[in-house]
Amino acid sequence: MQEIFTWQNIVIFFIIINLFGFFIMWLDKRKAKKGAWRIPEKTLFIITAIGGGIGTTVGMYVFRHKTQKVQFVIGFPLITILEIITVIYFIFK
Repeated sequence: MQEIFTWQNIVIFFIIINLFGFFIMWLDKRKAKKGAWRIPEKTLFIITAIGGGIGTTVGMYVFRHKTQKVQFVIGFPLITILEIITVIYFIFK
């Protein structure tokens, strides 16, 4: 199990999940413009909560998607800040 949770793998996970978060915001915005089936808001929050907060937040503003919804404008950055604080806590514990 220790071989899975190396710093290298953790960094790779965060890079991938944030790229995915950015992509998913682009995809949902594209679907919104076309009037197609949308990605559930719950899914966007789950991606943010499992470490993709930087990607989803940046994607939200780059694509101007969900920026009128307070739960996203406050929620995404708040979740991201709490995750960063938690990571810093465990690093220096």
